[in-house]
This record gives sequence, structure tokens and C-alpha cells, in this order.
Amino acid sequence: MTLKDLLNNNDRFANSVGARLTTVSEGYAKAEMTVEERHLNGGNVCQGGAFFTLADLAIAAAMNSHGLLTFGIENNISFVKSAGKGDVLTAEARETVNHHKIPYIEAKIYNQDGELCCIVSGLAYRKKDNMPFDTLE
Repeated sequence: MTLKDLLNNNDRFANSVGARLTTVSEGYAKAEMTVEERHLNGGNVCQGGAFFTLADLAIAAAMNSHGLLTFGIENNISFVKSAGKGDVLTAEARETVNHHKIPYIEAKIYNQDGELCCIVSGLAYRKKDNMPFDTLE
């Protein structure tokens, strides 16, 4: 099984909101989601949790791409542009520091026009347990 398939199938929450990994390579991942009615907040724009879930999926793939089980322990999120119903969001996660225990990553979310909407940075904790996948894609 690939890491991409593992996370697309087993991250039940990301799957339930329509977030899907499209690309996974070592220290890098890309995920997409189309903003639907269910993603809108009371102000009629994409809810922050939907942005975070999309970024979190890409971050999980990039962090776990080295084959060791890695969990997020701290994240910061900055919203720089809202998104509305029908917008297609793409999260790109790049590992900045591949530390053996505490890696650091940044994810940027863009809309279909290439406009930056959100930035998520985070630290993770890498365990000694292997991730059960054969290849990345």
C-alpha cells in the first residue's frame, strides 16, 4: 500500500470533509479540497477548521514520508485570504527541518487562482514505529 492511499483511506476525518492527497514525495505533499456548503462558517466563507484539516492532511503525509510514525505536537495557522463555495484549495506541505525527533514543516494553501489563502507551520514528534506503507505514491 502507498502512503498516499493509506492516508486517503484511513484519515477518516479528512476523508469525510473531502480532503484528498494528490502528491506525496519525501518531505513533501500536496492535498486538495473543493469548498462546499458544509465548509462555510456563519460569515459564509470557508471555516478555519476546513483550512486546517486540508493542511493537516498534507503535513501528515510529508512528515510520515520517511517511514516513521510522526504526529503533530504544535501548529500555528494564519489566514490571509478567505475562500468561498466552489473554490478549489490546494495545500502544499514542505518539511523545513527533518530532525530525527522533532521535525518542522510549513504548509501553504492556495486557491484555484494561485492566491495564498492560509499558512500553517508546525512541529511534530517522530516515533521509532514504522508507518505501514510500501511506497509513497
